[in-house]
Amino acid sequence: MIFFCIFACEKLMTTTTKNTDKAMIPEPALRRLPWYLAYVTLLDERGIEYVSSTAISRELNVDASQIAKDLSFLNIKGKTRIGYEVKLLCHELQEFLGFKRRHNAVVLGVGSLGGSLIHDSGLAKYGLNIVAGFDIDQNIVGTSACGVPILDISSLEATISRLNVEVGIITLPVDHAQEGAERLIKAGIKALWNFTPYRIRAPRGIVITNTSIYAHLAVMYNRLDAQKRLDEYPS
Repeated sequence: MIFFCIFACEKLMTTTTKNTDKAMIPEPALRRLPWYLAYVTLLDERGIEYVSSTAISRELNVDASQIAKDLSFLNIKGKTRIGYEVKLLCHELQEFLGFKRRHNAVVLGVGSLGGSLIHDSGLAKYGLNIVAGFDIDQNIVGTSACGVPILDISSLEATISRLNVEVGIITLPVDHAQEGAERLIKAGIKALWNFTPYRIRAPRGIVITNTSIYAHLAVMYNRLDAQKRLDEYPS
């Protein structure tokens, strides 16, 4: 599952639970929920029936009171001195994050990154159903990857309409990112997952999630260099 962590942490949902609109959940809390899901899924696989916020806190290094506050957005309550039922917590987290529902998607630009996303079968477990990839390279048009057809860009609009696609994944060269986004939106796409460093502009009502691997690298390198300086010149 190459891109699960990125996908889960950056996915924004807008449907509602029993008492709370998901659009109102603070983004930092939304980004933490997949951490909890990953951990309780491991517990479920080990046959553990209950887990407390304190136990989750020890494992993930998040304050227990913060965990309890985050989980209060879900339709679930823990039991005194026992904690949360693991299977139920897994289910509620998956429902809340949208992983239980299927979201049809297309990949625009089937190079190394786009191809990797198509090959990442783990994404389907979290609701992302890639139904087609699009490119202009005639060497790959007409082929398939993991059963996903690679089509010519000329068939983009018809395919999106026919397969009821709502998510467009952009893995184009940076100089074509905005143009590709506009074409996806015109074809009816409602959400864009942008893997380019370009900050795409879109009309109100279009959901955009930017996942620049290069930006993450820049942050990591900067912090690594800062840590090296601290190690070299401790105060």
